[in-house]
Amino acid sequence: MTRAILYVGHGTRSKKGAEEAKEFLGRVIARVDALIQEISFLELTEPFIPEGFERCVAKGATEITVVPIFLLTAGHIKEDIPEALAGLRLKYPNVRVDVASAFGVQERIVDAISELVRATVGQVDAEDSVLLVGRGSSDSAIHEAFSEIKTGLAERLGVLQVSVCYLAATTPLFAEGIEEISIDAAGRVLVVPYLLFAGLLLSEVEREVRKRQRAGQDILLIEPLSRHEVIQEIVVERATVSGKEETSVATVNH
Repeated sequence: MTRAILYVGHGTRSKKGAEEAKEFLGRVIARVDALIQEISFLELTEPFIPEGFERCVAKGATEITVVPIFLLTAGHIKEDIPEALAGLRLKYPNVRVDVASAFGVQERIVDAISELVRATVGQVDAEDSVLLVGRGSSDSAIHEAFSEIKTGLAERLGVLQVSVCYLAATTPLFAEGIEEISIDAAGRVLVVPYLLFAGLLLSEVEREVRKRQRAGQDILLIEPLSRHEVIQEIVVERATVSGKEETSVATVNH
């Protein structure tokens, strides 16, 4: 069997975000012991999944491990990626295809967020408020996941106020979330994007934070998650697990 790894990112219209994702995956590829490794994206950024898959087959792959670069399990993981792979499975019936899971809610990811917060702001005080900003999805599982992350962050950072909002597809939306937490905040507002890379969604958050800083608000933006080494570790692990779909992840202790 000749194994290949096909990494699948979300994709973005942002050139900066696309380059950041490709550079990140380039660092992962350098650490993974597999001769055939290809990068692809679900949408907006080329190459798309079919092209990446075909490249693996052209290089002799008889087994392909698909590694989604997605933080949480929602519509893209449950529907869009399987749909993109369905025709390829039919076209290449002799190629075994295994799909790794999304990262899920993991203690070490919540730890990483806490470390990124402290690296940006230094000492976190109890009166500081944290606004956790997700991409958003109509999938109810996303709300459950963010509830776990919210609890874990509050425990790790020692703050009383952690709120969640989203950039699309569900409520509360970012504009409402940042307004409400700003009204109630006793200390600084720490905005934590639950996003992997730069892109148009993060740019929206950056613009709003800068606007509020210029107006005199004590508000700070934390870097996207891929800046922490633990994210690279997780992707390397998923790429290294051969022929096995991952189904279980650690969850945050309550």
